[in-house]
Amino acid sequence: MVNKGFSCSFLVPATGKFTRFYPQNNTDSIKGSLIIIYACSKFTIMFKPKVLFVCTGNSCRSQIAEGIFRDKAGDEFDVFSAGSHPSHVNPMSIRVMNEWGIDISHHTSDPIDYYLDKGIDIVITVCDNANQVCPTFPGNAKRLHWSIKDPFAGWDADDEYLDSFRKTRETICTRIEEFLHSWKAD
Repeated sequence: MVNKGFSCSFLVPATGKFTRFYPQNNTDSIKGSLIIIYACSKFTIMFKPKVLFVCTGNSCRSQIAEGIFRDKAGDEFDVFSAGSHPSHVNPMSIRVMNEWGIDISHHTSDPIDYYLDKGIDIVITVCDNANQVCPTFPGNAKRLHWSIKDPFAGWDADDEYLDSFRKTRETICTRIEEFLHSWKAD
């Protein structure tokens, strides 16, 4: 019987990389428990912080941020995006991310409320409207706000809007790099 619900991540100090254990059956679960107990004495157990990017429509900025963040640090963080009034992923967002080799075409546009009980550790609003309406997340979720200009000008994948989306992508990438640098420094 395959176990799809349990896994454990731990940091291997010698490599600085995360390793994740997925038991394949009940026997592995027992072995896994023993491995994890052993790992506790040899490694530092680390659970990946959950990061949620929020904007109004969850179609442009938050989707771009989710894609970039996952590409740069998906092995260290679980990354999601949501909107206060979700719609669907803008084709221009998909297009500018494809320019960097990041595929977000499979992303969905989700409501913020879906994540309220998911143990989110860091909430980053990427638009002023979302910052005003974003609910308080349970626990000790850290809240950040990045005021990023909305590239949205319509649902057409028209080349005249491409530069606006590229500028937004660059701005978001810079903010993510700054965040990751400060995270590692802490």
